[in-house]
Amino acid sequence: MSRHWLLLLIAGLSEIGWVSGLKHADQIWEWALTAAAIVFSFGMLLYVSRVLPVGTVYAVFTGIGAAGTVIGESVFFGVNLDAGKLALVIVLVLGIAGLKMTTGHVPAREEE
Repeated sequence: MSRHWLLLLIAGLSEIGWVSGLKHADQIWEWALTAAAIVFSFGMLLYVSRVLPVGTVYAVFTGIGAAGTVIGESVFFGVNLDAGKLALVIVLVLGIAGLKMTTGHVPAREEE
């Protein structure tokens, strides 16, 4: 896995945190952490989209965020995760994996 794909994964995981933070933050430090996660995740998204195909980058970013938020809300906050939701998350992850596997591109020059 290249460095840029790893950074995209980290940005997607950060998105899970800030989306949950928008719903569950109560204290000022929680809101500050949520804001920092927003800035970080979108900064990484912009950075990797300079090198990787932007359509695939955005699909992977939002897919990680959506699937991760559904699962995270179930694990950490007790939201019901029924078979239908789980099946749709699996389809989403398979679609993201398919996009990554079928994306062929010539890498752009990396910034120094």
